[in-house]
Amino acid sequence: AQLNVQGPRSREVLQRAGVAAELLTDAAFPFRCARPLEVGMARPLAARLTYVGELGYELFVDAAQAAHVHGALVEAGAELGLGHCGLRALGSLRLEKGYRDYGHDMDNTDTLLEAGLGFTADFDKPGGFIGMEAVRAQKAQKRLRKRLVGVQVLDPEPMVYHGDLVLRDGAVVGDLRAASYGHTLGGGVGLSMVAHPDDGGKVTPRWLREGAWEVESAGVRYPAMASLKPLYDPDNSRIKG
Repeated sequence: AQLNVQGPRSREVLQRAGVAAELLTDAAFPFRCARPLEVGMARPLAARLTYVGELGYELFVDAAQAAHVHGALVEAGAELGLGHCGLRALGSLRLEKGYRDYGHDMDNTDTLLEAGLGFTADFDKPGGFIGMEAVRAQKAQKRLRKRLVGVQVLDPEPMVYHGDLVLRDGAVVGDLRAASYGHTLGGGVGLSMVAHPDDGGKVTPRWLREGAWEVESAGVRYPAMASLKPLYDPDNSRIKG
């Protein structure tokens, strides 16, 4: 079973659940590392990862001990404001942060570079990987006509939905592949694979910055912004805090 403890006070929750403070420092337990920790009477494998854009830990625990670990965490976080959340909250937070979801935001018709995941590719991997030469060739062109970008509606009132049109300077350049309301940012958010209208054009931060962006939902157009960087905490300071 997997239990997630996420949020700026997640480290405190684990400490109150019995984990020694020195085991949770940045030096002892840096981001993207995994190690066993003692929580209550159990010893789950903990990975310092997040899908919500905050400091957090994923706990992998034997199914027979899951209820015990859950109870220990709930008790430990009672005075810290610990609460339960579901997939709707997860979807909202991950879209604010720009975290991808294969099958929703991207599929096998998109390349690693277009999806913003070029950093995950190991071009020195023995034997390479399927599609490596195609990615190399696209990278060498230094021109991406399509890119997955974060989109935020500037009006805090409307909801936006999967499939809503995304426009730049009045012309449709994409649609929202996933959308939700971003409660942290205060507006509708989503991810869109936008395409430059010109065959020789490329999607760059400048092209995004200089355009007048809108999202059309239920026939109404709302002013928006588009960014290659995460809309929330673009420097990742919170997940590494």
